[in-house]
Amino acid sequence: MVAVLCAAIGVPGIAHASCNEVKAALADSINLMDVRCFDSTDLTTNNADTTPANNSVPGLPPGAFTPVTDRGVISPDPPNRTPIGRAVPGIQVNGRFTDDPTGEARFLLRLPTVWNGKLVVAGASGTRSEFNGDFAWSDYVVQKGYAYASQNKGVLNLKITSLSSATPPTPNSCRLNPASSVWVEFYDNEPAKAFTQWTEYFIDGTGLAKRAVKAQYNSLPQRTYAVGTSNGGYQVRRALEQAPDLFDGGVDWEGTFIDPRGPNILIDLPPAIRNWPAYALGLTSSAPAVKNAAKIAAQNIEAAGYPPDIVIGTTSLWGLYWAQFWEVTQCQWQKRFDPNWITYLDGPNDIQGTGGYEYLARAALDPAIAARLASVATTGKIGRPLVTVAGTMDALLPIQRGARAYEALVLAEAHGGGNDRDGRSVQYRLYEVQNGNHIETFKNTFSQLEFIQKHAQKSFDLLTDYVERGAPLPQSQCIPKGGAIGTPSNKPGHCANLLVP
Repeated sequence: MVAVLCAAIGVPGIAHASCNEVKAALADSINLMDVRCFDSTDLTTNNADTTPANNSVPGLPPGAFTPVTDRGVISPDPPNRTPIGRAVPGIQVNGRFTDDPTGEARFLLRLPTVWNGKLVVAGASGTRSEFNGDFAWSDYVVQKGYAYASQNKGVLNLKITSLSSATPPTPNSCRLNPASSVWVEFYDNEPAKAFTQWTEYFIDGTGLAKRAVKAQYNSLPQRTYAVGTSNGGYQVRRALEQAPDLFDGGVDWEGTFIDPRGPNILIDLPPAIRNWPAYALGLTSSAPAVKNAAKIAAQNIEAAGYPPDIVIGTTSLWGLYWAQFWEVTQCQWQKRFDPNWITYLDGPNDIQGTGGYEYLARAALDPAIAARLASVATTGKIGRPLVTVAGTMDALLPIQRGARAYEALVLAEAHGGGNDRDGRSVQYRLYEVQNGNHIETFKNTFSQLEFIQKHAQKSFDLLTDYVERGAPLPQSQCIPKGGAIGTPSNKPGHCANLLVP
């Protein structure tokens, strides 16, 4: 009775509802399908049942639903993954929203038995599943007693259209990487999948989570925080811009920046793709002309906002991004925002629509392209405290074209022009991780790089201390290599160099 009474007045409590009661409460207010609810002895990833197996949803092709893969793409490998010090019993609920006619929109809820009275809502990177944050975010917060929710932006991941083709097998096919003949289609590029759904399902997922929390603990959460990485960080920014009343603050880890005027991915990726071949030749050739062309190509890539390359033996940091991210990301976004452009005009060696794509010229010919980006742009008009954490060596979303551009927008908007729910002016911070990059596991190859995850998690703790206890939120700063947020020796503002030894 005491635990239920405490929960009813909005303080931490003990879960009291069963799976059936939680499902019934959700069914009263929203239509859900394929709901799986189970009592769990441990909501952390130490429990294999927490994250379902890849390709485990019947009826979906390989690649559409890959939770185990997804949780590893934003987190370091062991032993640098989030430490798990104890089991966290509770209830897990996952399923899909029936208001999505394509049947792709999915959600995840974790409700610990012993609750701290608060909720964390996570976004997903790339086009990954609702289990994307299991290592980086869920393991961290459920051990602290938070309820945890996530969703998949309303879209599944991808489907393979050919394992061996010299040319695109379908109009919407993107080459998985430049050296392969594997082609995929992204569900996100389907006509029915409006890009605005990324924000809508973050907001819908938050409402769903709050109803589940009320059913489970007989109380709405005292505080609700938004967290996300990459495209999930974009979701956090948009949520605090579009629906700030649902949240108390957010942490955006290297979020995607979208501005129809630029910067944006459609402007930033083509120069890297276009100049890579000449640069790569210089890595293996001693011919003066080739070396000179490679030098010019490297200058062009850096002039486009990218951090300098790191080369160890025959392995290049830019090369890893080129092989895994640059072309396929450019293709995916171009087909979403400029579907009339023929990406691969003359087969897989043609760079017409990847490295040769000219967004500003295309938008001048067809204003609908910029209008599509404008409808989903990050505006900087945040209505709640927000911390951005980004690495100086990010070669997918370069910090000069992403995090710093968003900071400039927020500052131009005078921190949203309003107050948070406690009457304080809305705060924004940018913590730059010296030598941090977009992919944590790339540090396995390049020891010069730094992990960002620990700083993102520390940012979350600093944000909650500020919101709940009024503790000072450390100023925007450059976190030195091997350092931590807030130490007296840290320099305010931006890191002076993108790469240091």
